[in-house]
Amino acid sequence: MKSTVLVCGGGNGGHIITGLASSRGIAVRVLSLYNHEANRWQEITSENDMEIVVQAPGSSTRYIRARPDFVTKDPEIAVPGADIIIVTVPAYCHETYLKAIVPHLTEGVIIVGLPSQMGFEFQCFDIFREKFWHCIIVSAESLPWACRINDFGLRATILGTKSSLACSIINPTNKPTNEILSSIQGLIGDSPTLYLLSSYMALNLMAKSYVHPPIMFARWKDYDGVPLKEKPLFYQGIDQFGADLLTQMSDEILQTARVIEETKPNADMKKVTALLENFFKFYEGQIKNKTNLLTAFRSNRAYDGLVHPMKSVNAGFVPDFGHRFMIEDVPFGMCVFRGIAEIVGVPTPAMDEVILWYQKVVGEEYLLDGRLKGKDVIKTRAPQRYGLYTLEELFGLQK
Repeated sequence: MKSTVLVCGGGNGGHIITGLASSRGIAVRVLSLYNHEANRWQEITSENDMEIVVQAPGSSTRYIRARPDFVTKDPEIAVPGADIIIVTVPAYCHETYLKAIVPHLTEGVIIVGLPSQMGFEFQCFDIFREKFWHCIIVSAESLPWACRINDFGLRATILGTKSSLACSIINPTNKPTNEILSSIQGLIGDSPTLYLLSSYMALNLMAKSYVHPPIMFARWKDYDGVPLKEKPLFYQGIDQFGADLLTQMSDEILQTARVIEETKPNADMKKVTALLENFFKFYEGQIKNKTNLLTAFRSNRAYDGLVHPMKSVNAGFVPDFGHRFMIEDVPFGMCVFRGIAEIVGVPTPAMDEVILWYQKVVGEEYLLDGRLKGKDVIKTRAPQRYGLYTLEELFGLQK
Protein backbone atom coordinates (compact mmCIF):
# COMPACT_ATOMS: atom_id res chain seq x y z
CA MET A 1 0.00 0.00 0.00
CA LYS A 2 1.35 3.39 -1.01
CA SER A 3 2.27 5.62 1.95
CA THR A 4 1.18 9.22 2.28
CA VAL A 5 3.74 11.49 3.92
CA LEU A 6 3.24 14.94 5.37
CA VAL A 7 6.30 17.15 5.70
CA CYS A 8 5.94 19.94 8.26
CA GLY A 9 8.21 22.86 7.41
CA GLY A 10 9.66 24.57 4.37
CA GLY A 11 13.30 24.92 5.39
CA ASN A 12 16.45 23.14 4.23
CA GLY A 13 15.53 19.74 5.63
CA GLY A 14 11.91 20.09 4.50
CA HIS A 15 12.99 20.67 0.91
CA ILE A 16 15.33 17.67 0.90
CA ILE A 17 12.96 15.11 2.44
CA THR A 18 10.13 16.36 0.20
CA GLY A 19 12.23 15.89 -2.92
CA LEU A 20 13.72 12.53 -1.94
CA ALA A 21 10.43 10.95 -0.84
CA SER A 22 8.50 12.31 -3.84
CA SER A 23 11.11 10.89 -6.20
CA ARG A 24 10.42 7.40 -4.80
CA GLY A 25 6.78 7.46 -5.85
CA ILE A 26 5.52 8.33 -2.38
CA ALA A 27 2.60 10.73 -2.06
CA VAL A 28 4.07 13.78 -0.31
CA ARG A 29 2.26 16.85 0.92
CA VAL A 30 3.79 19.84 2.70
CA LEU A 31 2.40 21.90 5.57
CA SER A 32 3.84 25.36 6.16
CA LEU A 33 2.07 27.48 8.74
CA TYR A 34 3.62 30.57 7.19
CA ASN A 35 0.99 31.80 4.77
CA HIS A 36 3.36 33.49 2.32
CA GLU A 37 5.68 30.46 2.29
CA ALA A 38 2.90 27.95 1.64
CA ASN A 39 1.34 30.04 -1.11
CA ARG A 40 4.67 30.68 -2.79
CA TRP A 41 5.75 27.02 -2.76
CA GLN A 42 2.34 25.81 -3.99
CA GLU A 43 2.44 28.30 -6.86
CA ILE A 44 5.93 27.12 -7.81
CA THR A 45 5.17 23.41 -7.51
CA SER A 46 2.01 23.67 -9.61
CA GLU A 47 4.20 24.48 -12.61
CA ASN A 48 7.66 23.12 -11.83
CA ASP A 49 9.49 20.06 -10.52
CA MET A 50 11.99 20.68 -7.76
CA GLU A 51 15.58 19.55 -8.18
CA ILE A 52 17.66 17.93 -5.45
CA VAL A 53 21.39 18.09 -6.10
CA VAL A 54 23.24 15.28 -4.31
CA GLN A 55 26.94 15.82 -3.70
CA ALA A 56 29.23 13.19 -2.17
CA PRO A 57 33.03 13.02 -1.87
CA GLY A 58 34.52 10.73 -4.51
CA SER A 59 31.25 10.40 -6.43
CA SER A 60 29.74 12.25 -9.33
CA THR A 61 26.98 14.73 -8.56
CA ARG A 62 23.45 13.35 -8.92
CA TYR A 63 20.33 15.28 -9.80
CA ILE A 64 16.87 14.20 -8.62
CA ARG A 65 13.69 15.78 -9.93
CA ALA A 66 10.30 15.47 -8.25
CA ARG A 67 7.48 17.51 -6.79
CA PRO A 68 5.11 17.19 -3.82
CA ASP A 69 1.41 16.58 -4.36
CA PHE A 70 0.57 19.93 -2.82
CA VAL A 71 1.68 22.57 -0.32
CA THR A 72 -0.79 24.15 2.09
CA LYS A 73 -1.01 26.23 5.26
CA ASP A 74 -4.16 24.40 6.38
CA PRO A 75 -3.63 21.41 8.70
CA GLU A 76 -7.24 20.32 8.14
CA ILE A 77 -6.31 19.66 4.52
CA ALA A 78 -2.76 18.42 5.10
CA VAL A 79 -3.05 15.98 8.00
CA PRO A 80 -5.99 13.61 7.33
CA GLY A 81 -4.83 10.51 5.50
CA ALA A 82 -1.14 10.98 6.29
CA ASP A 83 0.57 7.78 7.47
CA ILE A 84 3.87 9.45 8.37
CA ILE A 85 4.29 13.04 9.54
CA ILE A 86 7.82 14.46 9.37
CA VAL A 87 8.41 17.47 11.63
CA THR A 88 11.49 19.22 10.31
CA VAL A 89 11.45 22.73 11.78
CA PRO A 90 13.54 24.32 14.56
CA ALA A 91 12.71 23.11 18.07
CA TYR A 92 11.16 26.44 19.02
CA CYS A 93 8.59 25.92 16.22
CA HIS A 94 7.64 22.36 17.23
CA GLU A 95 4.92 23.43 19.64
CA THR A 96 3.11 25.48 17.00
CA TYR A 97 3.13 22.62 14.48
CA LEU A 98 2.21 19.92 17.00
CA LYS A 99 -0.76 21.94 18.23
CA ALA A 100 -1.85 22.51 14.63
CA ILE A 101 -1.83 18.83 13.66
CA VAL A 102 -3.16 17.20 16.84
CA PRO A 103 -6.90 17.67 16.15
CA HIS A 104 -6.53 15.70 12.91
CA LEU A 105 -4.28 12.82 14.02
CA THR A 106 -5.55 9.28 13.49
CA GLU A 107 -4.64 6.09 15.31
CA GLY A 108 -1.32 4.54 14.32
CA VAL A 109 0.14 7.62 12.61
CA ILE A 110 3.93 7.88 12.79
CA ILE A 111 5.27 11.26 13.99
CA VAL A 112 8.96 11.79 13.18
CA GLY A 113 11.10 14.53 14.70
CA LEU A 114 13.79 15.09 12.06
CA PRO A 115 15.65 16.07 14.09
CA SER A 116 13.66 15.76 17.29
CA GLN A 117 15.96 17.84 19.51
CA MET A 118 15.82 17.31 23.24
CA GLY A 119 12.45 17.00 24.95
CA PHE A 120 10.48 16.34 21.76
CA GLU A 121 8.80 13.33 23.36
CA PHE A 122 7.83 15.34 26.46
CA GLN A 123 6.21 17.97 24.27
CA CYS A 124 4.31 15.38 22.20
CA PHE A 125 3.06 13.82 25.43
CA ASP A 126 1.86 17.17 26.72
CA ILE A 127 0.15 18.31 23.51
CA PHE A 128 -1.28 15.02 22.24
CA ARG A 129 -2.68 13.96 25.62
CA GLU A 130 -4.77 10.79 25.14
CA LYS A 131 -3.81 10.62 21.45
CA PHE A 132 -0.18 10.14 22.52
CA TRP A 133 -0.98 6.52 23.39
CA HIS A 134 -2.31 5.89 19.87
CA CYS A 135 0.57 7.45 17.92
CA ILE A 136 4.11 6.28 17.21
CA ILE A 137 6.78 8.86 18.10
CA VAL A 138 10.11 8.51 16.27
CA SER A 139 13.02 10.75 17.24
CA ALA A 140 16.13 11.19 15.09
CA GLU A 141 19.35 12.50 16.60
CA SER A 142 20.00 14.98 13.78
CA LEU A 143 19.21 15.79 10.19
CA PRO A 144 20.54 13.04 7.90
CA TRP A 145 22.30 15.59 5.69
CA ALA A 146 24.19 18.85 5.57
CA CYS A 147 22.00 20.72 3.13
CA ARG A 148 20.83 24.10 1.91
CA ILE A 149 18.14 25.67 -0.24
CA ASN A 150 19.49 27.21 -3.44
CA ASP A 151 16.22 28.45 -4.89
CA PHE A 152 13.10 28.20 -2.71
CA GLY A 153 10.69 25.53 -3.93
CA LEU A 154 12.86 24.76 -6.93
CA ARG A 155 16.33 23.63 -5.94
CA ALA A 156 18.16 22.36 -2.85
CA THR A 157 21.55 20.70 -2.39
CA ILE A 158 22.72 17.83 -0.20
CA LEU A 159 26.30 18.80 0.66
CA GLY A 160 27.00 15.66 2.64
CA THR A 161 25.18 12.65 4.07
CA LYS A 162 25.83 10.98 7.40
CA SER A 163 26.73 7.29 7.28
CA SER A 164 24.37 6.35 10.14
CA LEU A 165 21.70 7.98 12.25
CA ALA A 166 20.41 6.96 15.68
CA CYS A 167 16.66 6.87 16.27
CA SER A 168 14.38 6.04 19.16
CA ILE A 169 10.77 4.91 19.00
CA ILE A 170 7.96 5.31 21.51
CA ASN A 171 5.46 2.76 20.26
CA PRO A 172 2.30 2.17 22.31
CA THR A 173 0.83 0.28 19.32
CA ASN A 174 1.57 -3.29 18.30
CA LYS A 175 3.29 -2.34 15.04
CA PRO A 176 6.72 -4.02 14.76
CA THR A 177 9.52 -1.51 15.29
CA ASN A 178 11.51 -2.86 12.33
CA GLU A 179 8.59 -2.00 10.05
CA ILE A 180 8.43 1.51 11.48
CA LEU A 181 12.13 2.12 10.93
CA SER A 182 12.00 0.58 7.44
CA SER A 183 9.17 2.88 6.43
CA ILE A 184 11.27 5.92 7.34
CA GLN A 185 14.39 4.48 5.72
CA GLY A 186 12.35 4.13 2.55
CA LEU A 187 11.77 7.88 2.48
CA ILE A 188 15.41 8.93 2.65
CA GLY A 189 17.07 6.09 0.71
CA ASP A 190 19.99 3.87 1.60
CA SER A 191 22.00 6.51 3.46
CA PRO A 192 22.26 7.20 6.24
CA THR A 193 21.54 3.81 7.77
CA LEU A 194 18.99 4.26 10.53
CA TYR A 195 19.58 2.27 13.71
CA LEU A 196 17.41 1.91 16.78
CA LEU A 197 18.30 2.76 20.36
CA SER A 198 16.54 0.87 23.13
CA SER A 199 15.52 4.04 24.97
CA TYR A 200 14.46 7.53 23.94
CA MET A 201 16.26 8.77 27.05
CA ALA A 202 19.60 7.67 25.57
CA LEU A 203 18.86 9.65 22.42
CA ASN A 204 18.09 12.74 24.50
CA LEU A 205 21.41 12.48 26.32
CA MET A 206 23.26 11.93 23.03
CA ALA A 207 22.20 15.35 21.74
CA LYS A 208 24.99 17.85 21.15
CA SER A 209 22.93 20.95 21.81
CA TYR A 210 25.17 21.81 24.76
CA VAL A 211 28.14 22.67 22.51
CA HIS A 212 27.25 26.16 21.27
CA PRO A 213 26.15 27.98 24.47
CA PRO A 214 29.39 27.39 26.43
CA ILE A 215 31.44 28.60 23.46
CA MET A 216 29.29 31.74 23.42
CA PHE A 217 29.68 32.07 27.19
CA ALA A 218 33.46 31.64 27.12
CA ARG A 219 33.83 34.33 24.46
CA TRP A 220 31.29 36.90 25.67
CA LYS A 221 30.92 36.51 29.46
CA ASP A 222 33.13 39.57 30.07
CA TYR A 223 32.05 41.51 26.97
CA ASP A 224 32.12 45.28 27.48
CA GLY A 225 29.73 46.17 24.66
CA VAL A 226 32.36 47.74 22.39
CA PRO A 227 31.85 46.69 18.72
CA LEU A 228 34.53 44.52 17.14
CA LYS A 229 36.13 45.31 13.80
CA GLU A 230 36.01 41.66 12.69
CA LYS A 231 33.85 38.64 13.45
CA PRO A 232 35.82 36.25 15.71
CA LEU A 233 36.19 32.58 14.82
CA PHE A 234 33.62 30.41 16.58
CA TYR A 235 34.83 26.82 16.96
CA GLN A 236 38.48 27.47 16.04
CA GLY A 237 38.54 30.51 18.30
CA ILE A 238 37.74 28.53 21.45
CA ASP A 239 40.14 29.04 24.38
CA GLN A 240 41.23 26.69 27.15
CA PHE A 241 38.48 27.94 29.47
CA GLY A 242 35.82 27.12 26.86
CA ALA A 243 37.29 23.69 26.14
CA ASP A 244 37.48 22.86 29.85
CA LEU A 245 33.87 23.98 30.33
CA LEU A 246 32.70 21.74 27.48
CA THR A 247 34.60 18.82 28.97
CA GLN A 248 32.99 19.38 32.38
CA MET A 249 29.52 19.53 30.83
CA SER A 250 30.19 16.35 28.87
CA ASP A 251 31.20 14.68 32.15
CA GLU A 252 27.97 15.86 33.81
CA ILE A 253 25.92 14.28 31.03
CA LEU A 254 27.92 11.04 31.19
CA GLN A 255 27.37 10.86 34.95
CA THR A 256 23.64 11.41 34.43
CA ALA A 257 23.56 8.53 31.94
CA ARG A 258 25.46 6.24 34.33
CA VAL A 259 23.06 6.97 37.21
CA ILE A 260 20.07 6.26 34.96
CA GLU A 261 21.60 2.96 33.87
CA GLU A 262 22.29 1.97 37.48
CA THR A 263 18.71 2.80 38.46
CA LYS A 264 17.12 1.33 35.34
CA PRO A 265 19.31 -1.62 34.28
CA ASN A 266 17.28 -2.14 31.09
CA ALA A 267 18.00 1.41 29.95
CA ASP A 268 20.99 0.96 27.64
CA MET A 269 23.06 4.15 27.82
CA LYS A 270 26.21 2.85 26.12
CA LYS A 271 25.75 5.16 23.14
CA VAL A 272 26.01 8.18 25.45
CA THR A 273 29.75 8.84 25.16
CA ALA A 274 32.18 11.69 25.83
CA LEU A 275 32.11 14.72 23.56
CA LEU A 276 35.72 14.20 22.44
CA GLU A 277 35.04 10.58 21.43
CA ASN A 278 32.02 11.66 19.40
CA PHE A 279 33.99 14.51 17.90
CA PHE A 280 36.66 12.16 16.56
CA LYS A 281 34.04 9.80 15.16
CA PHE A 282 31.95 12.47 13.47
CA TYR A 283 34.86 14.40 11.98
CA GLU A 284 37.07 11.46 11.05
CA GLY A 285 39.89 12.55 8.75
CA GLN A 286 39.29 16.27 9.29
CA ILE A 287 41.06 16.88 12.62
CA LYS A 288 44.80 17.55 12.39
CA ASN A 289 45.64 17.57 16.11
CA LYS A 290 43.81 15.07 18.33
CA THR A 291 45.73 15.84 21.54
CA ASN A 292 42.68 17.12 23.40
CA LEU A 293 39.36 18.90 22.90
CA LEU A 294 41.01 22.31 22.51
CA THR A 295 43.38 21.21 19.76
CA ALA A 296 40.64 19.17 18.09
CA PHE A 297 38.36 22.20 17.81
CA ARG A 298 41.11 24.49 16.62
CA SER A 299 42.46 22.08 13.98
CA ASN A 300 39.17 20.76 12.57
CA ARG A 301 39.09 21.58 8.84
CA ALA A 302 35.28 21.35 8.83
CA TYR A 303 35.27 24.49 10.98
CA ASP A 304 37.50 26.59 8.74
CA GLY A 305 36.26 30.17 8.57
CA LEU A 306 33.13 29.68 10.73
CA VAL A 307 32.59 32.79 12.88
CA HIS A 308 30.50 33.82 15.86
CA PRO A 309 26.93 34.92 15.13
CA MET A 310 27.20 38.71 14.99
CA LYS A 311 25.07 41.72 14.14
CA SER A 312 26.38 44.62 12.09
CA VAL A 313 26.38 48.08 13.69
CA ASN A 314 27.88 51.35 12.51
CA ALA A 315 31.12 50.81 14.41
CA GLY A 316 31.58 47.13 13.50
CA PHE A 317 30.04 43.94 14.90
CA VAL A 318 28.36 42.95 18.18
CA PRO A 319 27.35 39.44 19.34
CA ASP A 320 23.92 38.19 18.27
CA PHE A 321 22.41 36.71 21.42
CA GLY A 322 19.16 36.09 19.53
CA HIS A 323 20.83 33.47 17.34
CA ARG A 324 19.62 29.87 17.44
CA PHE A 325 22.88 28.89 19.21
CA MET A 326 21.29 30.63 22.18
CA ILE A 327 17.50 30.74 21.84
CA GLU A 328 17.24 27.10 20.71
CA ASP A 329 20.17 25.38 22.36
CA VAL A 330 19.57 26.65 25.90
CA PRO A 331 15.80 26.25 26.48
CA PHE A 332 15.47 23.25 24.14
CA GLY A 333 18.83 21.68 24.92
CA MET A 334 20.73 22.58 28.05
CA CYS A 335 17.61 23.05 30.18
CA VAL A 336 16.46 19.56 29.20
CA PHE A 337 19.84 18.09 30.14
CA ARG A 338 19.71 20.04 33.40
CA GLY A 339 16.17 18.86 34.14
CA ILE A 340 17.04 15.19 33.67
CA ALA A 341 20.19 15.56 35.79
CA GLU A 342 18.12 17.20 38.54
CA ILE A 343 15.70 14.28 38.54
CA VAL A 344 18.49 11.74 39.08
CA GLY A 345 20.42 13.91 41.54
CA VAL A 346 23.54 14.67 39.49
CA PRO A 347 25.16 18.07 40.28
CA THR A 348 25.74 20.26 37.20
CA PRO A 349 27.91 23.26 38.20
CA ALA A 350 29.30 23.81 34.69
CA MET A 351 25.89 23.68 33.07
CA ASP A 352 24.42 25.95 35.74
CA GLU A 353 27.09 28.58 35.13
CA VAL A 354 26.16 28.87 31.46
CA ILE A 355 22.39 28.79 32.07
CA LEU A 356 22.63 31.51 34.73
CA TRP A 357 24.64 33.72 32.35
CA TYR A 358 22.10 33.14 29.56
CA GLN A 359 19.26 34.08 31.92
CA LYS A 360 20.96 37.39 32.63
CA VAL A 361 21.63 38.10 28.94
CA VAL A 362 18.06 37.45 27.75
CA GLY A 363 16.19 38.52 30.90
CA GLU A 364 14.57 35.18 31.65
CA GLU A 365 14.56 32.85 34.65
CA TYR A 366 14.92 29.08 34.51
CA LEU A 367 17.11 28.27 37.50
CA LEU A 368 15.93 29.58 40.85
CA ASP A 369 17.58 28.58 44.13
CA GLY A 370 19.50 25.84 42.36
CA ARG A 371 16.46 24.17 40.80
CA LEU A 372 14.57 24.39 37.53
CA LYS A 373 11.59 26.23 38.97
CA GLY A 374 11.99 29.76 37.61
CA LYS A 375 9.06 31.57 36.01
CA ASP A 376 10.29 30.90 32.46
CA VAL A 377 10.70 27.12 32.71
CA ILE A 378 7.39 27.05 30.83
CA LYS A 379 9.35 28.32 27.80
CA THR A 380 11.71 25.31 27.86
CA ARG A 381 11.30 21.59 27.17
CA ALA A 382 12.69 20.54 30.53
CA PRO A 383 10.69 17.56 31.87
CA GLN A 384 9.66 19.67 34.88
CA ARG A 385 7.64 21.92 32.55
CA TYR A 386 5.41 18.95 31.76
CA GLY A 387 5.01 17.72 35.33
CA LEU A 388 7.59 14.94 34.93
CA TYR A 389 9.62 14.76 38.14
CA THR A 390 10.76 11.13 38.48
CA LEU A 391 12.52 8.49 36.41
CA GLU A 392 9.42 6.34 36.65
CA GLU A 393 7.40 9.09 34.98
CA LEU A 394 10.04 9.59 32.27
CA PHE A 395 10.25 5.90 31.46
CA GLY A 396 6.48 5.59 31.76
CA LEU A 397 6.21 7.31 28.37
CA GLN A 398 7.91 4.30 26.76
CA LYS A 399 5.32 1.67 27.52
